[in-house]
Amino acid sequence: MTLKSIPLTDELHGYLVAHGAPPDEVIRDLAEETLTLLPEHASMQVAPEQAAFLTFLTRLLGARQAVEVGTFTGLSSLAIARGLVDGGRLTCFDISEEYTSVARRYWARAGVDDRIDLRIGPAGDTLRQLPNERYLDFAFIDADKTGYPIYWAELVPRMRPGGVIAVDNVLRHGRVIAPQNADDRAIAAFNDDVLADVRVDAVMLPIADGLTLARVH
Repeated sequence: MTLKSIPLTDELHGYLVAHGAPPDEVIRDLAEETLTLLPEHASMQVAPEQAAFLTFLTRLLGARQAVEVGTFTGLSSLAIARGLVDGGRLTCFDISEEYTSVARRYWARAGVDDRIDLRIGPAGDTLRQLPNERYLDFAFIDADKTGYPIYWAELVPRMRPGGVIAVDNVLRHGRVIAPQNADDRAIAAFNDDVLADVRVDAVMLPIADGLTLARVH
């Protein structure tokens, strides 16, 4: 099989970002503040091309009801909220008041805070408070890796037919091939479970650290 994928150098990555809905001032400032305040955790933030893709995908789906598991300082939620239809709602789940306090400021600055409902607490518990019906158009999972199977189990039954779940970090910087720690092993097992799940059609994309898109039947 001929491989057409190419590695991304820093220069080529910069070109890609600049030619695919480049970050505006709000996103640039949020990324810079996250790096300054939380240098050891800044890699938890989605890549700029992922943010652009999340807005694009949410708009493409015409999403009205969306969920995010793992909000951190708010870049992915800001991107999703920007893509919602008028009157749309994004429910975010996170455990950190500290990190999400940054998110709240930037949601307000971007003018999307009225579209976002933030719920603090273990998502395995708070997700169960969502309506038990198939009403979600879009969901994004980017939280603790060992919790992915729990979040998947709660979200799939709540997705409308044709709804999409996006799951981040499914390549673990390439370590899914030879897992080195508990998170790597959890993601490798999760990827196998998604592949075997007859309720969805899924594709894995090499965006940033790997992004799975699953369309629910």
